[in-house]
Amino acid sequence: MRTREGGRIVDEAAVIARVRAGEPEAYAQLVRAHTGIALRAAAALGAGADAEDVVQQAFVKAYCSLGRFKDGSAFKPWLLAIVANETRNTVRTAARQRTLAGREAAFVEAEPLIPESADPAVAALEIERRAALRAALGRLSEEHRLVVTYRYLLEMDESETAQALGWPRGTVKSRLNRALRKLERLLPGFQPREGGDERE
Repeated sequence: MRTREGGRIVDEAAVIARVRAGEPEAYAQLVRAHTGIALRAAAALGAGADAEDVVQQAFVKAYCSLGRFKDGSAFKPWLLAIVANETRNTVRTAARQRTLAGREAAFVEAEPLIPESADPAVAALEIERRAALRAALGRLSEEHRLVVTYRYLLEMDESETAQALGWPRGTVKSRLNRALRKLERLLPGFQPREGGDERE
């Protein structure tokens, strides 16, 4: 699996092989390549101000678990499953009930900014659309919120989503369909933007 890192391509399998062969400094390439999406995932899943700590801990755990990483698998969904677990553990350990407003604020900070060159009317509509989507997501069950977050907000394909969530692909498909039907009822005219390309 290759991934883009700072304008160049990282061959994940080769990097993981180097780390396993006793070259731990090679792991920094995977960290650089996946820090952005890991932060977005932690923020979207409720880590709030702890997102950076969650991601740092997730990278440490992933490093320590590389011996169990299945050759030929994609690193990103495997890492994001660890990020999701760390987020849950952090929230549970801190015994905090984050409000939807707190999650929204953290997620907005993690989202790419709308370019300043954008038409102000278009930018205002985009901000309004995002706010409505986040509010609607907050009304879904955790399973439905997770599957929509991974597929559309984190732009993962069906296979990656299944791997990250530890669900069969059929479960991802059925839960996503139910979640999208609920979102359509909550947001008339809702049309999700397709996530990553489907890969068999």
